[in-house]
Amino acid sequence: MQHAGGSPLPPPHRPGHGPADGWSPAAHHPGPRQGSVPVPVPPPAPGYPAPPSGPTPQPAGAPHPPPETTGHLPLPPGGPVAMPSVPQAPAAPDPAGTTLAVLLIGPAGAGKTSVAKYWADHRRVPTAHISLDDVREWVRSGFADPQTGWNDHSEAQYRLARRTCGFAARNFLANGISCILDDAVFPDRPVVGLGGWKRHVGPGLLPVVLLPGLDIVLERNAERSGNRRLGDEEVARIHGRMAGWYGSGLPIIDNSQLGIPETAAVLDDVLARSIASPPSW
Repeated sequence: MQHAGGSPLPPPHRPGHGPADGWSPAAHHPGPRQGSVPVPVPPPAPGYPAPPSGPTPQPAGAPHPPPETTGHLPLPPGGPVAMPSVPQAPAAPDPAGTTLAVLLIGPAGAGKTSVAKYWADHRRVPTAHISLDDVREWVRSGFADPQTGWNDHSEAQYRLARRTCGFAARNFLANGISCILDDAVFPDRPVVGLGGWKRHVGPGLLPVVLLPGLDIVLERNAERSGNRRLGDEEVARIHGRMAGWYGSGLPIIDNSQLGIPETAAVLDDVLARSIASPPSW
């Protein structure tokens, strides 16, 4: 509503509340006015201190601004993941009840995603599944699909997705949530593959290779759709390169004749041995 003879009135002051929307009476009325001539403010009476001209000092012991929180729960920062501690008891470690960081390696069609999801779903402790392909496909416009040709853009997006997955895993683990990541890491590119994952997550990451036979991989790949499905020649080439993991010292699971629950059970056995005697990588 417009008011004749001046600007609109400021919003009413509510008891117990400060000026609304940053409105300051002093900003609109620098001092008492009589007509259009400012009236000087008289000095304080003798014996009374002058009012402070600067900001009001904070009392000693005033609380500092709270750290970054979700609600009222502080989140520990994610740091490099250390190797899980080996229990002192003579019994074998129980990976199902231990907070772990697992990297499941294998070619397209090996069943990495299905096994990782099942394993994460059936653990006794909170567990997250982080799929590299899912994170890579967060890029919608400008997505660099390596099936159309491997180039600097697809390489950069793979590196960015790995780093993003690593940061997510560290944050989950710092807050008591295990992680299983899956990626087609090639043994002939250790700096890009395992070396990158070790830098992003930490030395406590436990890598396991899932490597069924070529006929099984081809059959499973044929059931895929979209850009997740590769040509048979590409699948055979990737599978051949993955064979380089034999003799690397990493645990390898041949799940050619195993279903998803059976493969997850074998994965638990492999992880128990890895906790007790960490692989060198």
